Amino acid sequence: MTDEDATRRPTRAERLFGGAAQPSSRPPRPAGPEAPPAVVRAALVAAVEAGLLLAGALVLLWLTVTGDPDSVGRALAEVVYVGIFGVALAAAAAGLRRVAGWARGPVIVLQILLGLFGYSTAFAGEQPLLGIPLIVLALTELYLLATPEARLAFLDR
Repeated sequence: MTDEDATRRPTRAERLFGGAAQPSSRPPRPAGPEAPPAVVRAALVAAVEAGLLLAGALVLLWLTVTGDPDSVGRALAEVVYVGIFGVALAAAAAGLRRVAGWARGPVIVLQILLGLFGYSTAFAGEQPLLGIPLIVLALTELYLLATPEARLAFLDR
């Protein structure tokens, strides 16, 4: 819009139907707090876990489709649960990276669930190559979120 456009009177059509749309300028995004290194690492670990969960959901789906499960409904429910956990963890990882106050709780709850699942897989299910890495990832995530700098980052939230 030029200075000439600002000083001229609008025409009857512009008064009745409105003028041409002006390009809107987006307001600047408010700068959030800078995430401390422990929170950035925790977000990275949560994103890796989310990717692994989503890949696991795809593997479970493939095994359900190509195999002969005892109960197709139960097998599909497992796929849905693992997929929901993966999507929730991915969203929470993005929230952790932005130091969003809502993100820490779901990540902690999912880490406890993943740690318990890893324990039962490693020892009761006799699959230590699958269960122990889950336990290590869950403990790493919980440690990173329990560091003083991570707790202070979420203190004002």
